[in-house]
Amino acid sequence: MLESLSRIIWLVPCYALLGALLAVPWSPGLTRQTGPRPAGYISTLMTFVAFLHSLLVLIHIWQQPAIDLSFPWLHAADLEINFDLKISTVNIAALVLITGLNLGAQIYAIGYLERDWGWARFFSLMALFEAGLCTLVLCNSLFFSYVVLEILTLGTYLLIGYWFNQSLVVTGARDAFLTKRVGDLILLMGVVALLPLAGSWNYDDLAQWAASADLNPTAATLLCLALIAGPLAKCAQFPLHLWLDEAMEGPIPATILRNTLVVATGAWVLVKVQPILALSPVALTVMIAIGSVTAIGASLIAIAQIDIKRFLSYVVSAYMGLVFIAVGTGQGETALQLIFTYTFAMAILVMCVGGIILNNVTQDLTQYGGLWSRRPISGLSYLVGVASLIALPPFGTFWAWLKLAENLSATSPLLVGVLLVVNLLTAFNVTRGFCLIFGGEAKPMTVRSPEGLWALVLPMVVTVGFALHLSLILKQGNLLPDFADINWGLSSVLIASSLLGVGSSAFIYLNPKITKPIDLPLPVVQNFFAYDLYTDKFYKLTIVAVIDSISRLINWFDKTFVDGVINLIGIVTIFSGQSLKYNVSGQTQFYVLSIVLGLTLIGAFLSYSLLGQAF
Repeated sequence: MLESLSRIIWLVPCYALLGALLAVPWSPGLTRQTGPRPAGYISTLMTFVAFLHSLLVLIHIWQQPAIDLSFPWLHAADLEINFDLKISTVNIAALVLITGLNLGAQIYAIGYLERDWGWARFFSLMALFEAGLCTLVLCNSLFFSYVVLEILTLGTYLLIGYWFNQSLVVTGARDAFLTKRVGDLILLMGVVALLPLAGSWNYDDLAQWAASADLNPTAATLLCLALIAGPLAKCAQFPLHLWLDEAMEGPIPATILRNTLVVATGAWVLVKVQPILALSPVALTVMIAIGSVTAIGASLIAIAQIDIKRFLSYVVSAYMGLVFIAVGTGQGETALQLIFTYTFAMAILVMCVGGIILNNVTQDLTQYGGLWSRRPISGLSYLVGVASLIALPPFGTFWAWLKLAENLSATSPLLVGVLLVVNLLTAFNVTRGFCLIFGGEAKPMTVRSPEGLWALVLPMVVTVGFALHLSLILKQGNLLPDFADINWGLSSVLIASSLLGVGSSAFIYLNPKITKPIDLPLPVVQNFFAYDLYTDKFYKLTIVAVIDSISRLINWFDKTFVDGVINLIGIVTIFSGQSLKYNVSGQTQFYVLSIVLGLTLIGAFLSYSLLGQAF
């Protein structure tokens, strides 16, 4: 039976799509008697079926050889495209993670959107997210991976714009869609250019081709940069990072998936094409540079934010920057381990923050305080999320940080410094959030703030349980080092940076003698980070200004020359028609006279030409 389930693992994305289709009839426009709630229950049930199917298959194929499946999709002339799937322990584990986390997010949405009438639309879009993510991790073809990324971009746009009657929501959805389209367009160029070079889009075939490929350095660099562009936008890396901040206008249950798994789709593709990226040292250097700048810059920006969602969104970008560094230095497995461990920590933080926002309405961190006595479950969960996000043993993320640092110390000690700085800043930032929300005295907005409904608390607590046992899960996968092989010196430095960030933040933000909010001696520096390094203004002064100038020039040319020629032809036509109108009398002899005159003119012209040739 389990063998049969393995062969039909491709049904897992179909469960989500079926749930989306079955949810549609419960939209408010079609059913007013039952309300929209059955849509959520049906979608959640189908996600549970997908999770159960994935879990059973994972148990069956644990550490077994991978199975390849291929389905013909298109055959035209010399072009043959197959839909290739790979069934491996890593891929199925990713399926379990996706379906399990989406199951928790959907249960969370049942409580979060309790009074919302758009359940059918929301749960259908969440199912679309799930189906796209599951297809991506099963897919063994770069071409179909690109197709899935496009579907996820559409889903991101629709989910961010869920509350479309708010202007900021519409703006955020538009900017996220357009920003991703920039990267997707360049990625498509790389995907198309790769086929005639490698002869296949299958990841295994591409790896074999890359092992012996002899490309021109310039061509290899351009190809690899194109392959990086798409993931760069998906992972919210500089300079295409602003969309994730604006995406926070969407519902929190969708943010659980977006801030954990959806942003990691680009990183997944990067890991898959890593053998190709190794063909260009320039592209790898660009990846490492972008990842380093984003990781440090986003961490600094996060500390300057007072919006409860914004400071988390920049933590996401910073973490994806570390993934870029890992892939750029050839550590694909470490990148996947970072994503896996980070997912639980960020999911806990988003769930905790979402429940607090739902009760207290405001997103302004300066309006919070004193929630520790009112929301102990949320407070403890937040602390587990903090410990799971930074380099603190024995939590699972510590081992990913340590593995990355060990590999970097042998090749690039400077990047180890980047890692330590990011860890310290991240620890400072998330601890700052805890102190401002749960520490200090209660404020008018937090006097009444009980724990949320069971649907909000249950997924958060279950995720906390997984985060606490993550080291045991990694041990089962042989992803933990032996006790004797642990680099204690590097471990001590990582732990020290975490404790320094946590301790300094707690000292500043839990100390009643220090006035809050904190004002730096140089307001210019504080504003520089508070306004996202002025990236938005930079775009307006450069890209937007250039496009605006070109658009105005084209508009002037169109009105002056194109419209001028067309208007001239129209005027000539009207004048000619009006002239002919007075020359048409309806008498036969007049038409004969016109023909004779015309022939005479033609004859005179021909005679003139012949006479000119004669003389």
